[in-house]
Amino acid sequence: MNQTILYGRITAAPEVKYTNSNKAPCRFTLAVNRIGEGADFIRCVAWEKVAENMGKYVRKGDRLIVSGSITTGSYEKNGQ
Repeated sequence: MNQTILYGRITAAPEVKYTNSNKAPCRFTLAVNRIGEGADFIRCVAWEKVAENMGKYVRKGDRLIVSGSITTGSYEKNGQ
């Protein structure tokens, strides 16, 4: 089971961009406070209607609760 719930503040105004297949992703970073000191900055992606609504209604500094799953990825650039 891979389910995560995060509570934090959005670090910058989210931007919605459209893919070639006309799907709407919205990338944003959530600052989640640690118990004690510091914060973790978690990069997130929302899709479709959620992404479009975030672009309309969410602003920098707003508090959000995000529910979803964690995925990891990698890429190569120039063979590295």
